[in-house]
Amino acid sequence: MGNYKTKRDGPINLTWRPELAYAIGLIATDGCLYKDGRHINFTSKDLQLIQTFMYCLGLKNKIGKKESGFADTWAYNLQFGSVEFYNFLENIGLTPAKSKTMGKISIPKEYFPDFLRGLFDGDGSFYSYYDPRWRSSFMFYLIFISASKEHIVWLREKISEYCCVRGHSGHQPYRRAYQLKYAKKEARKIINFMYYNDKIPCLERKRKKIYNALKIADV
Repeated sequence: MGNYKTKRDGPINLTWRPELAYAIGLIATDGCLYKDGRHINFTSKDLQLIQTFMYCLGLKNKIGKKESGFADTWAYNLQFGSVEFYNFLENIGLTPAKSKTMGKISIPKEYFPDFLRGLFDGDGSFYSYYDPRWRSSFMFYLIFISASKEHIVWLREKISEYCCVRGHSGHQPYRRAYQLKYAKKEARKIINFMYYNDKIPCLERKRKKIYNALKIADV
């Protein structure tokens, strides 16, 4: 199971705030609720993301490493126990074996940008390129991914409600997943929605990648 402890210094603060909403987004993508009704696991290849997750929830657990089924492939691993937090997550829509069954998550409107940023940092992607079909045409796309079609449908509705964008949804057979894809103007609206100031918790390398691309687009 890896080298980690499950003890922590105190209870997790369940008051809604940006840090909590962001951590819930990470759990919804790269987290796991065990069936024992107590333990939660979060796994990532990015140490900074693990550390930010711990900061958001006030955790002081030891970070371990978890091997995958492929040679020389591993990720950072964090496991902790909290019946109160586990019950809280279940009440808002997260469950064990959630990947293909997850639907809507009950997030207050005020903190939806933070939750969405957590989803993006957990399993979203961003890429940009020059389109050879058009002179000086710089394209960029923002993508959200989930194994649950119901969750993608709900997420598209919420993003449309809050950001006034339509996007494009589709199935990725090779990943056995569904995606939401937003280009240029729509992507920029969502970026501004998620990154509303410089002090919010986020995966720094993704934010840097996005804003470097936007600088090129604005030239």
